[in-house]
Amino acid sequence: KEWRAQPCLGYTHFKVAQPVTGGKRACLWAQDLALDLDEIRRVADWLPFRGVKGTTGTQATFLLLAGGDHGKVAEIDRLVTEGMGFQKSIPVSGQTYTRKIDWSIHQVLSAIAQSASKFANDLRLLSHEGEIEEPSESKQIGSSAMAYKKNPMRCERVNSLARYVIEASNTSAHTAATQWLERTLDDSAIRRIALPESFLAIDGILMLIENVTKNLVVYPKVIEKKLHEQLPFLATEEVLMAGVAAGRDRQDLHEQVRIHSRAAAYAVKAEGKANPLMDLIGADPAFAAIKDTLPDLMNPSRFVGRSAEQVDAFVSQEIAPRLQGVDLGGMAGAIRV
Repeated sequence: KEWRAQPCLGYTHFKVAQPVTGGKRACLWAQDLALDLDEIRRVADWLPFRGVKGTTGTQATFLLLAGGDHGKVAEIDRLVTEGMGFQKSIPVSGQTYTRKIDWSIHQVLSAIAQSASKFANDLRLLSHEGEIEEPSESKQIGSSAMAYKKNPMRCERVNSLARYVIEASNTSAHTAATQWLERTLDDSAIRRIALPESFLAIDGILMLIENVTKNLVVYPKVIEKKLHEQLPFLATEEVLMAGVAAGRDRQDLHEQVRIHSRAAAYAVKAEGKANPLMDLIGADPAFAAIKDTLPDLMNPSRFVGRSAEQVDAFVSQEIAPRLQGVDLGGMAGAIRV
């Protein structure tokens, strides 16, 4: 919300695209995590217990103990299930519950890892651009050889752990696919490693994300400088529309913009000069009718659309309801939503 209206370069293919705002970009990260939260809650609410089913799932031993009373066996199953904190048990099983349940759990963990990795990758890219950095300690060493460096080590750690969780989730898919009949034991060793270690890795990932997001370092001057350098190219559509509105032929103006854009790009890339595009357009008689309006067309806020309003709506309509009643006492100054 703090950066809801701060224009910044947008990137597609990691090439400069239409501007967005800092807060709008952060909403993309938050939206992924919000969807993960929905899935966590869905799976936690759905997760069934195996219940009292017996060696191959027939409940034969329990039926014997109950003197052939099927109702008693069903009641034992219900009582044990509730006693273990579950709402329901699976209706049928082999010796174990279907390992597709493990896969469902692992999918949620993988999804969180994917969202976290996307966030961390984006932050590493923006760190390279000098726009945003993860926090660092006053005595933190960025490089043993290059004292000036501030490496994005926390985000790199997120990416590393996320890679493990994403790959580990595949083991549950393979286990579910290769179980024989009522059960084989090749499911046991792998799930005793992959599932708990994935939970531990996700715990570490979320701790890192919390640390990074609570202390993000934003450099608005760098953001403004980089945006200003590219804005002449980004403003050409506005220039064309203004020229057409002033009575000029769009095709003719488009050709002139193309010529001037090529010249400006050469000046910037080959000669290291400041972007001269607006000066070239302003000196072109074809654009004489709108020359005085060119500075207004370069206002960054013209290019971010409804970014700020989207942030407000997203926070109030998507995030706040999901966190309603959640105690966030350990985060952001004991916030309670």
